[in-house]
Amino acid sequence: MRIVDIRETAIPLKSTLANSSFDFTEMTTSVVAVITDVVRNGRPVCGFAFNSTGRYACGAQMRARFIPRILCADPGSLLDDAGDNLDPTKILNCMMRREKAGGHSERSIAIGTIEVAVWDAVAKIADKPLHVVLAERFNGGKPAKQVFCYVGGGWYWPGQTIRDLQEEMRRHLDAGYTMVKMKVGGLPLEDDVRRLEAVLEVVGSGENLAVDANCKFGRDEALRYARALAPFNLRWFEEP
Repeated sequence: MRIVDIRETAIPLKSTLANSSFDFTEMTTSVVAVITDVVRNGRPVCGFAFNSTGRYACGAQMRARFIPRILCADPGSLLDDAGDNLDPTKILNCMMRREKAGGHSERSIAIGTIEVAVWDAVAKIADKPLHVVLAERFNGGKPAKQVFCYVGGGWYWPGQTIRDLQEEMRRHLDAGYTMVKMKVGGLPLEDDVRRLEAVLEVVGSGENLAVDANCKFGRDEALRYARALAPFNLRWFEEP
């Protein structure tokens, strides 16, 4: 058993969505495939991952350092003790060779994306859902029956109306989410408050809504927003 190839490609989002600080017209994301020689249903098992829709593609680091280290390693050194699956910890340690300890900021997303793809491959080789594999290894074999999850939305886009925003939030609720997060800081405070009030009409109460300013404000403006938002008793105010 071995990894035969790791491929990365940059995908443009081509989106006019915007947060408080920038739009996504130039945004890209790295999509990674970890290809193994294990065959299931006549096809090689591949693990996949992408590095989020809010981080630019980081394939240069992957191709220059992290992918070659994995592909040049002894395949047996990347397997678990039983030799019947990949070992994500050994693969992570392989990627970290000759890297400065603690200097994670510029490499964390590149390494993390490959690591997620490796875990996806591990679960497919084991023929189990990934959350079950993780529970077996890290939670005494007890998969969580419920996991807290919210949906991020409420982006800005050209020509957006209050009704558009409300319809978006209704779609999230119809999909089964009970809590949503929306963007603030892209419009004057008074306009953002009107958007927030409109969303609350849909989600019901502040405990079902959080806001995200994407690090837009200085201290004084962050506090001004916080004071204006306080009466709504929101779930949280993220990255003011």
